[in-house]
Amino acid sequence: MKKILGLVLGCLVILGLTGCGDGEKDVYKVKFAHVVSMNTPKGQAAEFFAKRVDELSGGKIKVEVFPSAQLVDDDKVFQELARNNVQMAAPSFSKFTPIAKEFNVWDIPFIFRDTEHLHNVMDGEAGEILKESLSKKGIIALDYWDAGFKQFSTNKKPIILPEDAKGQKMRIMSSRVLEEQTKAIGAIPQVLPFGEVYSALSTGVVDAAENPLSNLYNSKFYEVQDSITISNHGYLGYLVVVSEGFWKGLPDDLKDIFKQALHEATLFEREESAKEEQILLEKLQKDDATKTQVIFLNDEQKARWQEEMKAIYPKFYDIVGKEIIDKIIETK
Repeated sequence: MKKILGLVLGCLVILGLTGCGDGEKDVYKVKFAHVVSMNTPKGQAAEFFAKRVDELSGGKIKVEVFPSAQLVDDDKVFQELARNNVQMAAPSFSKFTPIAKEFNVWDIPFIFRDTEHLHNVMDGEAGEILKESLSKKGIIALDYWDAGFKQFSTNKKPIILPEDAKGQKMRIMSSRVLEEQTKAIGAIPQVLPFGEVYSALSTGVVDAAENPLSNLYNSKFYEVQDSITISNHGYLGYLVVVSEGFWKGLPDDLKDIFKQALHEATLFEREESAKEEQILLEKLQKDDATKTQVIFLNDEQKARWQEEMKAIYPKFYDIVGKEIIDKIIETK
């Protein structure tokens, strides 16, 4: 009896089930942990997925979403996935770089021509190679979700051409790629925590920064920046991952259902992210509270940036790998 009880309890722990043995009675429970609020595109997509996978599986897969770092933050989520305490997460790309240096590729400036090209990379061969780099570390990577392209902002000369940034102190995240990008345009890289950026911009500790529109608007950087250039020069995103223990215990037919529901959630998240970007851009341009000048690069100006930044790509071969960079450039 003790032996049988032990086997049952072991099954519950390893597979995350409410029952074992009879496949019709098994319910696979998933804790989906993320760090943003429910009303963001990512938060809404997580809820969409939870509902959809329940519908498609006939109640066999139950997903409980924990937003706003209620369960765990992204700095600790990988160890919780390894322990199968959390079965699903969607960390930002930067969180993967310590375990898979190839993920620095998302910071390479002007490597993505536009959103269509970006998504073709994500959903194509290059995206699969990046996901495979994580499988060797025991992380099952599934779909890419959008956060947004990065834009330049400054209190000094508007950054329209690469030489406009010369001498400007630019806040960056800790990244060799971003450091090389900043130096290449003659700016001075300053690594600062995100929580200190507003104060640093307002006091002149730094002159410029790079952020997605969501950060520029929600953190009110427009109050301390004279101009924003819609450069779309770098990209921030998320990768949806599941724990290896959970995935191995999920039957193949339910894996297919899981992937289908996630695919639908991915399309939903990308659409919502695009809508949010447009709304934020309009607010930055039209709201009385935002006096910041918004500048759009024309094709000639963007070509200048692309040509100048492409010259530094070989510096990243040892970090990312020439193969990945070439595949991204060659992707239609």
